[in-house]
Amino acid sequence: MEQITSMQNPKVRLLLDLQQKSVERRRRGLFVVEGRREIERCMQQGYEIDTVFCCPDIYGGQWQHGGRVVYVSAAIYNKVAYRGSTEGVIAEVCTRQLSLSQLSLPDKPLVVVMERVEKPGNLGAVLRSADAAGVNAVIVCDPLTDLFNPNLIRSSTGAFFSVPCVTCTSQECIEFLRSHHIRILTAQLQDSSLYYAVDMRCPTAIVMGTEATGLTDLWREAADAHIRIPMLGTVDSLNVSVSAAILMYEAVRQRRG
Repeated sequence: MEQITSMQNPKVRLLLDLQQKSVERRRRGLFVVEGRREIERCMQQGYEIDTVFCCPDIYGGQWQHGGRVVYVSAAIYNKVAYRGSTEGVIAEVCTRQLSLSQLSLPDKPLVVVMERVEKPGNLGAVLRSADAAGVNAVIVCDPLTDLFNPNLIRSSTGAFFSVPCVTCTSQECIEFLRSHHIRILTAQLQDSSLYYAVDMRCPTAIVMGTEATGLTDLWREAADAHIRIPMLGTVDSLNVSVSAAILMYEAVRQRRG
């Protein structure tokens, strides 16, 4: 049983590097998953656990579910944990990335596309809503954030592991959607129809841009239809994860209606 009592231990330093540095995550092929629920969902989806940092005093015993186990004191755990409600367990997990060609879609898929998403917390929230709405895949085009950022994993509450998520260029995504006869609906204010007036019962991709600049012209021109959410107050936009959830659940409503 390996026990660590110093923050200067190389294993602890590596854990902190993986939490904080995307370059280290890419170089090592590892990312960090924090919390019992998230780790369980990770394992259920077949991800390989490399190392588990467990605090027996918080966890309530020893970790016995796979991976190399390192035991740490409560003092160390509280310094390396991002939040206090993670039940005393943090895992280093081997990265695994899907490609577009590996996506398995049903006859009438519902896909969410995020272009140039910057904030990992927003993408994590989109994945959480996508899981709840039964979305078949989330495609992240030209991302400006690391897909394995710990903030993304945390904010998805484990949905990162249950919703197929792919990164690619916008052009690759457009070609993929067209080759699969998936209708492209871009969320934008200009030249658009109210979202609930557009048919989402057919194979559909809902495409969202950044809150600051919206979608690029490439997507606007590739769209089969432009949709918008009515803004009845003084602000002119919603958080992108809120907008995505509204549009996803409109597709659910239409498909179940």
